[in-house]
Amino acid sequence: MKFEHKQLANGLEVIGEVNPDARSVAVGFLVRTGSRDETPDVNGVSHFLEHMVFKGTPRRSALDVNREFDEIGARYNAFTSEENTVFWGAVLPEYLPRLVDLMTDMLRPSLRGDDFDVEKKVILEEISMYQDQPMWSAYEGGMRAHFGVHPLGNSVLGSNESVGGLSCDQMRSYFDRRYVSGNMLVAVAGNVDWARFCELISSPVGAWPAGPPARAVAAAPGSGDVRVIPNHKIKQEHVVLMSSAPAAESHDRFAADVLTTAVGDGAGSRLFWELVDPGLAESAEMEYHEFNGAGMFMTYLCCEPDDAVANADRILKLYREVNTNNITDSELKQVKNKAAARIVLRSERPMGRLMPLGFNWLYRREYRTVDDDLQSLMSVTRDDVARVLAAHPLDRVTTVAVGPLETLSVETLRR
Repeated sequence: MKFEHKQLANGLEVIGEVNPDARSVAVGFLVRTGSRDETPDVNGVSHFLEHMVFKGTPRRSALDVNREFDEIGARYNAFTSEENTVFWGAVLPEYLPRLVDLMTDMLRPSLRGDDFDVEKKVILEEISMYQDQPMWSAYEGGMRAHFGVHPLGNSVLGSNESVGGLSCDQMRSYFDRRYVSGNMLVAVAGNVDWARFCELISSPVGAWPAGPPARAVAAAPGSGDVRVIPNHKIKQEHVVLMSSAPAAESHDRFAADVLTTAVGDGAGSRLFWELVDPGLAESAEMEYHEFNGAGMFMTYLCCEPDDAVANADRILKLYREVNTNNITDSELKQVKNKAAARIVLRSERPMGRLMPLGFNWLYRREYRTVDDDLQSLMSVTRDDVARVLAAHPLDRVTTVAVGPLETLSVETLRR
């Protein structure tokens, strides 16, 4: 495999991982914009705009867009997060020219008022749907509580009020500011002729307006608050506990990933054996989320309401033990094997390489091979994990619960 990089005159960067042995090719357009880049009056516009990109261009209707993806047998989709909006497609190599033509056209959408009005109803329905999902409500509530006024606390979907009040002109203005060449990255992975790809991509994207990346990056230590959102329509209690973690730019992200897997992986971790295997909770998992300038450990607990406080106490007791004594040598070895398997299995398809390729460049401006990631993972020591724990103790948490409970024991969670 070979890494390639090109920067166009308007500042847009194009990167590639060329693998002649692959049987497919994947293309991604990564826009460095998400909910953290929104002001309160347009909260949710990034996600709404992701939908509108599929609603047609001056050259294509929405029906044309979907039909052409199907005609070339593409796997395709898009997603919006706190920090990025990503559009991707994967095809057989012979259909790459059509995929590039389609996706570059899509990224200059018409943003017609009629389409905007119809899609707004879809977005509001989606917000209502997610509000009915207690796990999502706990996550969103946790982000708001943990990050407070920091922009990472913004909702990805937005609210009924912010989306309901959004105008098409506001979306067009946001698009003009954020979908500029300096704030976007094009990535390709798989069986691709790099020179030919650059020819295909340069003509349409070279005409896109120039503009620098723009994002305020500030520290986000977390509030440590405890909040309860009563919801008597659901039967179980859904609790999230969030604490600080290494940022996306930190090399300690590998040690953070090892720590998270040992403590809270879905199977075989300390949380699994402490809570799930004995039947004390339906789910108890820990994840590591990395952002520009900040990071977050997030624990999700789902259990019977009467067991919620006791289970939260068990989790914090476990975290304090890890803070004090670290993970064991045997855990470290086991976790490395699990994480290595994930890295390798994901990398066996171009689509599995596309996101690591793009995000490594977007966040750290580096190209990393699979072997690079494996080497960094395997070199993690207990001292590295201890350094992460010293900087980011697991028990300094912000807690949000959604379910039948009216209160949680603040003393238990804050002591």
